[in-house]
Amino acid sequence: MKLRRSDPTRRCPDHALASLVALLLMLWLPALSVAQSPAASEVKPAGAESATPGPAPAAETALAPAAAPARDPVALALVLPLESPVYGRAADAVKAGFAAAAAANARYDVIAHGDGGVAAAFAKAREAGARVVVGPLVRDDLKLIAAAGGDLPWTIALNQLDEDSALPARVYTLALAVESEGVQLARRAQADGARTVAIIGSDTPLQRRFAGAFAGEWILLGGAAPATFRLDRAPDMLALLRREFAKTAPDTVLLAVDAQDAALVKPYLGQAIAYTSSQVNDRLPRESLRDLDAVRFVDLPWLADPSAAAYAGVTRPDYGNAAFDRLYALGIDAFRVAQAFADGAPATLEFDGATGHVTLDRSRHFVREGTLLQFRDGEIVAAGGR
Repeated sequence: MKLRRSDPTRRCPDHALASLVALLLMLWLPALSVAQSPAASEVKPAGAESATPGPAPAAETALAPAAAPARDPVALALVLPLESPVYGRAADAVKAGFAAAAAANARYDVIAHGDGGVAAAFAKAREAGARVVVGPLVRDDLKLIAAAGGDLPWTIALNQLDEDSALPARVYTLALAVESEGVQLARRAQADGARTVAIIGSDTPLQRRFAGAFAGEWILLGGAAPATFRLDRAPDMLALLRREFAKTAPDTVLLAVDAQDAALVKPYLGQAIAYTSSQVNDRLPRESLRDLDAVRFVDLPWLADPSAAAYAGVTRPDYGNAAFDRLYALGIDAFRVAQAFADGAPATLEFDGATGHVTLDRSRHFVREGTLLQFRDGEIVAAGGR
């Protein structure tokens, strides 16, 4: 049998998620889609009012002209799919983080919508005279808003469009994008002196984007195209992988696979420095953590350093789930960004937040740099140099 090679730089279209479980596995939200609505029982976020989503508006009429602002316009509106059976719990975690950061320091409206209702929710925010809107949360909702055109308030989208799609005027993005982890890890590998790189990847859209971001940045930094292999769990294929690594001896490997597969394949990699995504930091059994010894990954400071001064005094709920923890952290930083837009778009913005070191770039994306961690003796610790 031959070990199949794959190309991590090719693009893969996003697919609709089949359930909330898939959403929690994907964590970072760029893959969220409402193109297909799964047959799932409705999950209501805590404290949300019961509502039945209306019919989905057509894209070409999605954003009707705004009515005259209310007499007492609200400065800020938070537009989230709180009424969605699939995304409601994720949206509620974002809302909770936003509220914890805002506390009593700001007045804002929460505008809930269901699947297909984002355009009406944005129209409602405009009619209320909102100067800043935080949302949408789901990628397909952002695509709809972008395609509809029309004048928008300053908008902080919590997702991002495809790489080749331009953002509408006045729209900025603050997202938990897995691509940012790939870029950061490629830069770290290059700074640490890596010379030869291999990528072991799965076929999921999320992991392809992660691998593609790493490979693209690695090549941009002057590295040779990584050797790439598709993960195969069969014992004979893992043995073949061991032989390939012994033969080519890459000094660095990216594991673009889920946490359990990272633990499975790590013993076959020899002395190569191994990196993977933050999916690996999701409360694995202790025996799996030992199998991941020395593997490095990037995660949010909210999880990596709970005592950091950047969010001292912010309520910290116990979700018991790293996916919700990350969404809560996104809500915290979304409030801080929204505040900076109260008097118009800032020319520059940079701060240490719950999701990482956040910097506004020229393309209107907020770039996040997380904390580099590694496994050591079954524990997670700060990563040092090579």
